[in-house]
Amino acid sequence: MIHVCSLAALHPTVAATGASHILSVMANVGQVQRPPTVPEANHLRISMDDITEDIDGFVAPNEQHITQVLDFVRAWDRAAPLVVHCYAGISRSTASAFAAACALNPHRDEAVIAQQIRDASPSAFPNRLIVTLADRALGRDGRMLRALDKIGPGNLGIEGQPFRIDLE
Repeated sequence: MIHVCSLAALHPTVAATGASHILSVMANVGQVQRPPTVPEANHLRISMDDITEDIDGFVAPNEQHITQVLDFVRAWDRAAPLVVHCYAGISRSTASAFAAACALNPHRDEAVIAQQIRDASPSAFPNRLIVTLADRALGRDGRMLRALDKIGPGNLGIEGQPFRIDLE
């Protein structure tokens, strides 16, 4: 099971779910304090800004980031949940969780996974560049992007509420 949340909800979400792994995807990953119940080896920090194109002074999501995410989630043993978070729990984390769910379920329909995210989180607004790169890396032939288009943008919000994605 994958749980998605904001930085502010990281510790309570890890405690409530018994998560063994954390994926942090945000600009200033140095500010993330890992819950002591999660070993350092089970925490991947990826520094990226929530942008969808290259902008001077910012770090756009890139292929290397997506490779790191996919390698990390594929190595996760699924014995306990994974928590994916960004600063607000709306864009980078939802896109990374979508990529993870697609990677771990290569035959599951992307539209079903995207709809599960929408049903669980009305504010989810997956970062389109992350999804584009993941779609390419996973050989999904644009289906992940079409699934995003189908669910549309999320409701505006400052911080998303924690939610989960079932992998089966």
